[in-house]
Amino acid sequence: MNKHELIQALKEKAKLPRQEAYEVIELFFAGMTNAFIKGERVEIRGFCSFFTKNYKPYIGRNPKTGEKVQISAKRLPFFKCGKELKERVDSSLKRK
Repeated sequence: MNKHELIQALKEKAKLPRQEAYEVIELFFAGMTNAFIKGERVEIRGFCSFFTKNYKPYIGRNPKTGEKVQISAKRLPFFKCGKELKERVDSSLKRK
């Protein structure tokens, strides 16, 4: 499912105009992004949690040339699946 399909599903399920469904999805993602920028964790109980990890700078290699390259410090978001979601996905496999 991509963003467009998510907007379409929200529009149909909640019987919202497309623009309102779009704004709800945009608001949701903007809220998540702002939380990541502040270094906060985002948790959707029973589904998943998102958090950021900090990486220190290090020396890497350019795979093409083998030349050493300085990699700067960075912060990346990570996803951790919730127990309920794991169980639902696993049980759907067992039903087949």
